[in-house]
Amino acid sequence: MTDIDYIQLTLQLAAQGAALVSPNPLVGSVVVKDGEIVGRGYHRYDDLKHAEVWALEEAGPRARGATVYVNLEPCSHRGGGKRTSPCVQALLDAGVTRVVASMVDPNPRVNGRGFDRLREAGIEVGVGALEREARRLNEKYARFVTSGLPFVHLKLACSLDGRIATRAGDARWITGAEARAASQALRHDYDAILVGVGTVLADDPLLSDRTGQLRRRPLLRVLLDAGLRTPPASQLARTARSQPLLIFAVDPPRERREALEALGAEVIPVASRGGRVDLSEALLCLGRRNVTSLIVEGGAEVAGSFVERRLIDKVTFYMAPKIIGGREAVPAIGGLGAARLGEALTLDEVEIVRRGVDWEVTGYPSEPTEDHAREAQSRSEFPG
Repeated sequence: MTDIDYIQLTLQLAAQGAALVSPNPLVGSVVVKDGEIVGRGYHRYDDLKHAEVWALEEAGPRARGATVYVNLEPCSHRGGGKRTSPCVQALLDAGVTRVVASMVDPNPRVNGRGFDRLREAGIEVGVGALEREARRLNEKYARFVTSGLPFVHLKLACSLDGRIATRAGDARWITGAEARAASQALRHDYDAILVGVGTVLADDPLLSDRTGQLRRRPLLRVLLDAGLRTPPASQLARTARSQPLLIFAVDPPRERREALEALGAEVIPVASRGGRVDLSEALLCLGRRNVTSLIVEGGAEVAGSFVERRLIDKVTFYMAPKIIGGREAVPAIGGLGAARLGEALTLDEVEIVRRGVDWEVTGYPSEPTEDHAREAQSRSEFPG
C-alpha cells in the first residue's frame, strides 16, 4: 500500500465520526510499521481521546519508529476545558519517526504549529495527500473555526422546471423514496436545520433526524418567524421539550412568546431587515452557540433570502423528472431574483448523482460569501 492508500483509510475512519464530533473536526489515523497496519483510530467527542491517541494505544510499543497517517494536522494545544492532551506530544512520546497528513488545521490555535513542533523534534512530516478530499470532509469545521459562523447548506427538492409545490400547494412527494432517503442522510450530518414559518403553516413539518443513527447533540430545529405566527399546536412546538426548537422573531408579541416558551421553545428577538429576520444576526447567534453547520430546507422565500444575501456555502437540489408548470406554482427560489444573468449565483465543482428516478445536484457558489466575511471581521474572537 502507498501513502495515498493509507490516507484514504484515515478519511474512511474519520467519516465514522459524523454527527458525533461537532464542534470538533472529523479525524482518522493509522499507524504503520514495516508495511503493516498496527493501529487505527478515529475521533469520537465523548470518548475524549483524539484519533492519533486511539491509534497509538492500539499500536502500543510497535508505534516506535512507525509512520502515522492522519487526515488533519495533529493538534499542538490542549483541548477546550482541558479535555484532551495535545496529539503532538503523544506522537513524540510514542517515538514515531514520520507523520503524513492531508492538510493544515485551519483552526487559528493550530494552523501549522503542530507540524512545526514535529519537525523541530526531528520527525519527518509530509503534507498534502488527498488534500481536496480532506478539505471537503471537514468543510463545516473549517468554516466555523475561521469565521465563527456555521457552514450553510441550502437543500431543496424540486421538479425539473424548478417548482417545489403545485399552484394548489401540493408538495408531497415531488421526489421518490431514494432521493428522500439521501436527503435524510444529509440532514444527519448537520447540527441544525432551518425553515421559515411559511413552511410550518403550509406543511406542519417535524424536522427530525429520521436516520436512526447516533448523534452527539440533538438536531437543533431553527425557525425564522418574524411575526411569531408559529401555532402552539404545530408539531414543532408540541415536541419542543424533547427536540430543541429555536425561533428567531422580530419584536415578538408577549402572549405568543410566552405560549411557545411554555411548550419548551426558545424565542430569540433579533433585528429586522426589510421586515424579516436579519439572517446575519441569526447566523452569528447560532455560531455563538457552537452550531457549526446549518442545513436550510425552505421555503422559497427563505431560500431566496439566503441566495440574495450570498449566505450559502453549498447547494444541493434533488430534482425529479416532473414538469409541474403554471404561473402560480411555487418556485424553488423566491425573492426578487437576478435582474441580469451576470448577477445569478453560479456553482462550481458541480456533482450529479442518480437517486432512483431523481437526480442529486450539488455544487459550491463560485463567488465569496461577502456577508460571512464581514460578519466574521466583526467578531473579536473565534471558538476553537
